[in-house]
Amino acid sequence: MVNIGKKVTNFSVPATGDRTLSLKDLSGHHLVLYFYPKDNTSGCTLEGRDFRDAYAKFVDAGANILGVSRDSIKSHQSFKAKEGLPFELLSDENECLCQLFDVIREKSLYGRKFLGIERSTFLIDRSGVLRQQWRKVRVKGHVDEVLQAVQLLPK
Repeated sequence: MVNIGKKVTNFSVPATGDRTLSLKDLSGHHLVLYFYPKDNTSGCTLEGRDFRDAYAKFVDAGANILGVSRDSIKSHQSFKAKEGLPFELLSDENECLCQLFDVIREKSLYGRKFLGIERSTFLIDRSGVLRQQWRKVRVKGHVDEVLQAVQLLPK
């Protein structure tokens, strides 16, 4: 599990764009890693759009953005194209990233209990150290809060 102020263990996960991305591939830039429950659902779509709309500001601050869910690459590619997301989405079908970042929680929908991703965001600096985390994220205003935290890190 990851801890603030500690280096994040390297990971390698399938990504949109027909490739596999690892934390090592992204060194030299800050990384915003946001976990969301499911492609094409209302809250996840709004969150993706918010990150999309602020993408240029994140890039200007020296940060990459990656979205993560347990959806397949095929689902991610469709979601990315439909919403015009300029960043890659990671497919964590085997939950290795979900376990590393401890984002799987018991949820309830219409009285049915199941395990799902708790909407969470993690800010990793250019040297691979976890600097900040947001758990139980509410979409409204979240991206602005993350952007402010990124802008406080040295470019």
